[in-house]
Amino acid sequence: MASDNRSNKVETGMEPEVANSGIVRPPFIYLGAIALGLLLHFAWPVPLVSRAVSVPLGGIVVLVAVALFLWAVRTFQTAGTPVPGNRPTTTIVRAGPYRYSRNPIYLSFSLLQLGVALWVNSLWLLVTLIPAVALMSFVVIPREEHYLESRFPSDYLPYKASVRRWL
Repeated sequence: MASDNRSNKVETGMEPEVANSGIVRPPFIYLGAIALGLLLHFAWPVPLVSRAVSVPLGGIVVLVAVALFLWAVRTFQTAGTPVPGNRPTTTIVRAGPYRYSRNPIYLSFSLLQLGVALWVNSLWLLVTLIPAVALMSFVVIPREEHYLESRFPSDYLPYKASVRRWL
């Protein structure tokens, strides 16, 4: 875990008080990508793999995604920091899945969409995952990293240097 150090910028209000106060919320990005992928799938089905492989493989990937999500949320709760990005972060979490990925919840969302794509056997769900991951990588995560660097400069920068963004 880490301390609750705050930079003067955050305390004086020059930096945002939360990591993600915008309308681009991660769960909605993935839900939108899944919804669009399903709409495209029902309008013009393009299979991904054989049906014999898609259901069991998709089911396994969905279960892994759910397990990772629950592990990450539980680790945040144990550390006493809120999960939603629209609430102030209280500490840098380095335990559990955060030892391997700085964004295990977003990784679980991506795995969930991959698992659903396999389960439904839809290339479209895989295609719509690409812009979702791009939006996360180039908009959401950099904004959150900037917030964490400002709020916890002595804790977050070494963590960022030692743990990968995704995997």
